[in-house]
Amino acid sequence: MTRHTPAPPALFPAGLRVALAPSTSFRASGRVATGGAPWGVARFKEAALPYLAELRRAGPGGLVPGTALGRALARQLVDRGLAHPVPASRPGPHPVTVVVPAYGRAHELDRCLGALHGLPVVVVDDGSPDAGPVREAAERHGARLVRHDVNRGPAAARNTGAALADTPLVAFVDSDCRPADGCLDILVPSFDDPKVAAVAPRIVPDLPLPPRGLLARYEAARSALDLGRDQDLVRPRARVGFVPTATLVVRRDVLRDVAFDEELRLGEDVDFVWRLHDRGLHVRYQPRARVAHTPRLAWRAAARRRHEYGTSAAALARRHPGRLAPVRPSVWNLLTLAFVAQGRPRAGAVSALVSAGLLRRRLAGTPGATGLSVSVVAQGLVADASTLGLALRREWWPLGLLCLATAGRSRLARSGAVAMLAPLAAEWVTRGPRLGPVPWAVLRCLDDLAYGTGVTASALRHRSLAVIAPRIQLPFTKRTDDRQTG
Repeated sequence: MTRHTPAPPALFPAGLRVALAPSTSFRASGRVATGGAPWGVARFKEAALPYLAELRRAGPGGLVPGTALGRALARQLVDRGLAHPVPASRPGPHPVTVVVPAYGRAHELDRCLGALHGLPVVVVDDGSPDAGPVREAAERHGARLVRHDVNRGPAAARNTGAALADTPLVAFVDSDCRPADGCLDILVPSFDDPKVAAVAPRIVPDLPLPPRGLLARYEAARSALDLGRDQDLVRPRARVGFVPTATLVVRRDVLRDVAFDEELRLGEDVDFVWRLHDRGLHVRYQPRARVAHTPRLAWRAAARRRHEYGTSAAALARRHPGRLAPVRPSVWNLLTLAFVAQGRPRAGAVSALVSAGLLRRRLAGTPGATGLSVSVVAQGLVADASTLGLALRREWWPLGLLCLATAGRSRLARSGAVAMLAPLAAEWVTRGPRLGPVPWAVLRCLDDLAYGTGVTASALRHRSLAVIAPRIQLPFTKRTDDRQTG
C-alpha cells in the first residue's frame, strides 16, 4: 500500500503584512474568534495563541509573519476573512491595460479617459448609434479604439478589450467612472498575494458638497455601488457578497479561464466574481482606492436602474443554485421570532434558550462555550429578523405593503412592519445622512421596492421561484462555520 504524505499547508506570502479584520472578535483568552467572510466561529490550537496575541497588539497596521507557523496561520486567517493583507502602496508605472466599454455618452467617456492619462487604454465602442463622438474622444486621449457593429452588452465589450491586453493585469473601468490619482498605487499591491484574482476600489458618487436635492442627498448616503469604508474578502453570503465591475482590476491569466458571461446583460459582475470564488480564488474590496461615478439623479432613471438590477436575479439563480434565496433563517430562529410576533415573549425566550443549549452541545470542549452559544443565537436572531424585513421590502414586497397597510389591525402585520423599518432606523443613526428619518425610510423602501419588482419580473419571466423562495436551515446539520484553526 502506497502512503501519501499530506501536502504542507499553504503559506502566506513572505514579506507581506497582515492585520486582523475589525469585525473579528476574540473570546476565551484568544482561543475562540468570531467573524470572517461569511461569519463563523474559529477555534485555535495552543500553538497559535502567541502569534494571535501579536496580531492583536499590532492593530490595523498589522505585522509581517516571520515564521512558517505564522505564515501558515496568516494564510488560514486571510482565507476565512478573519484577517486582511496590508500591502504597502507603491507608485507606478504598473503593468495594467485599461479596458473601457462605451455606448454613447461621449462626454462621460472623455472625462473618464482624462482621468486615465498615462495608461494604455482600449475603448470598446459597443455599437453606439453615433460612433463619431466616441471615436473623437478616444483619439483625443490616444486610446486604442475597437468597435462592435451591434450592441452586444458590457460583458462582451469587456471580453473584447481584455483579449487585446498584453499586460499581466487588466483594469475594467466604465465610461462614467473616474479613478482618483494613485488608485492603482493602492490596488496593484494587493496582487502580491497569489490567491488574489481581482481587486475592486470604492465607487463613490460624484456629487457637490453638500449635495443638493433630495435624491442627491440619498445617493450620497447610500449609493448602490458604494460598499462602504471597510475592506473585505468578497464572497457569496459574506458582508460584501460581490463587487461591481464599474471598476475592477483582474489578473489577465485568470480571464483566459473565467471570461464574462456574454449571455448576461445585467448581473454579469456578480456571476464573474462568484465563479472566481468557486475556483478558490480571492476577490478583494479595497476602499482606500476611490473612483468617482456619475450617479443617476432623475427619479425615473434611478428607479428604472434599480429595477433593472433586480431583473438579473433569476438568470443568476439558474447559474448559481441556492445563492439568490432572499432569506436563510434557521428553524429555531423562525420559531422564536414567530412566538415574539404573536406576543408570546416567554415562549420565544424558551425557544431561544433551547437553541442556545443545542449549540452549546455542538461546541462542547470550546472554551467559554455557554456565553458563546448565547451570543451566537442572539446575533442570529437579529440577523434573521433583519433579513426577513429586507425580503418584505424587496422580494416579498406585496406582503410588505400588506404589513404596512394593516399594521394597526394585526399583531403579525405590526411585527412585519417593525422588521421592515427598524433596520432603516438603525441605518439612519449610524450613517447620519443629510436626510430626516422619515424621508430616509421612505426613499429606502422605494429603493428596495424598485429592486424587488425587478426580481419579481425575472421570476415570472423565467418561471422560477428560486429568487423568492426562502431556504430554511435545519438546526446545526453542518459544521461548515465552526472549524479549528492553526
